[in-house]
Amino acid sequence: MHIVVILPRWVGDLVMTTPLLRALRGHFAGRARITGVLKPMFAELLEGTSWLDDMVFYDRRSKDPTRRFRAVARRLRAERPDVAVIVPNSLSTAALAFMAGARRRVGFARHWRRFLLTDPLAPPRDGFRIRPVSTAEHAMDLAARIGVPRQPLALELATTPADEALADDVLARLFPEHDPAGPLVVFNDNGAFGPSKSWGADRFAALGRLVAERVPGARVLVHCGPGDRADARAIERQAALPAVRSLAEEAKLPFGLAKAVIRRAAAVVTTDSGPRHIAAAFRRPTIVLHGPMDPRLSRSEEPRLVELRLDLACSPCGKRTCPLDHHDCMRLLSVDDVGRSVLTLLQENSRCCSS
Repeated sequence: MHIVVILPRWVGDLVMTTPLLRALRGHFAGRARITGVLKPMFAELLEGTSWLDDMVFYDRRSKDPTRRFRAVARRLRAERPDVAVIVPNSLSTAALAFMAGARRRVGFARHWRRFLLTDPLAPPRDGFRIRPVSTAEHAMDLAARIGVPRQPLALELATTPADEALADDVLARLFPEHDPAGPLVVFNDNGAFGPSKSWGADRFAALGRLVAERVPGARVLVHCGPGDRADARAIERQAALPAVRSLAEEAKLPFGLAKAVIRRAAAVVTTDSGPRHIAAAFRRPTIVLHGPMDPRLSRSEEPRLVELRLDLACSPCGKRTCPLDHHDCMRLLSVDDVGRSVLTLLQENSRCCSS
């Protein structure tokens, strides 16, 4: 049997499909060939795992014609897929599975794509409204449709020796005067979704100063992606302490580095974006600052998770920018409240490590 899994195009959603991939591999073992269809950059994110036999790179906006819709559909059709598990809810991914000739096409019947699916699943509803569920839960529903027993929604990733060596080098250069055994706290403020999720450089800088002053030997590392360098620099500059550094000046920012530094964190403070799910995959104590997004859309099995959110009439709105221009859902989360949660997590982590 050949199973094709069409994976999401966002980092966090991709990480939330790891329970699905683990469940497919565990259930079918050597009885199925499993091919992942994913954006090229996500190969590194999944490096170190063993759930996929093959990867087909797909990005319909790519400059490389071999990675766009028609070429990928032709390649998949030549490989004769028996089943396509379509995790994204877009019309284009259902069309890709249809054009690839998959005999069974399993996905949720949303966005006018029911006629492209052989196994359309009805979205869960509360009355007439679609009930928000996370990608992890949604993906497991798809697996159950093809006979895979439901599995725990624990996210999972792995690092390689090269990832760990890179993290050793980066942390040693950024914190030359700090004991590497001291607690590492990772901050992440932004994601690709949009500015509505941002807590702000001034607040993260103040939080960095609070952690550095209250936790002797702590190192605060500001994580960033290639598009977030300016924001990370601003946090480091405003904190103005050697204990608060960022990845902004690193020439390359591979996923392997992000995984390795987050894996070492005693605590992660993040907006609801990809690094939050990477932290969950390594079971790191995490504080998520929720604003415009519904928390139910991003939950998995996270044993040491603190979700901070204000109960406002306008939240969650799900918008990329604040439609009311006040950004209260994030702006009114105080540094003191977040700081207390960080200190509590660090104390709990210290007790766990010493016991």
